[in-house]
Amino acid sequence: MKDFWEHFEHDADIGVRGFGASKAGAFEQAALALMAVITEPGRVAAHETVPIACEAANDELLLVGWLNALVYEMAVRRMLFAQFSVAIEGPRLQATAAGEPISIARHQPAVEVKGATFTALRVAQLDNGLWMAQTVVDV
Repeated sequence: MKDFWEHFEHDADIGVRGFGASKAGAFEQAALALMAVITEPGRVAAHETVPIACEAANDELLLVGWLNALVYEMAVRRMLFAQFSVAIEGPRLQATAAGEPISIARHQPAVEVKGATFTALRVAQLDNGLWMAQTVVDV
């Protein structure tokens, strides 16, 4: 089964959920779901890569740290991302995010994501073998 992402409803905010054959794949898909809150990921070219590293005591906190690191990099670099490569070893995540500077005309950003929250936060391997990584993001 191919890795994929989806959104889920949550009051005034929005849930992001990634599914993958591996935990790292689920984290990559959760990142794509985060980008899809802002713009259609297919509109973003993967011209520049940005290294990202974070560490946390458990998988759920690692997911929040990963998504918040992406929010930080988008704000500081004024970029959007379209491709992600994640490696998780124990409590450490090493990743690259590939994207380009924001173009209001081309990307037509819908909202600004302020950050990942602890609401509906879950990282788990499902009965079908897929990994799921989900949380609600504040918009």
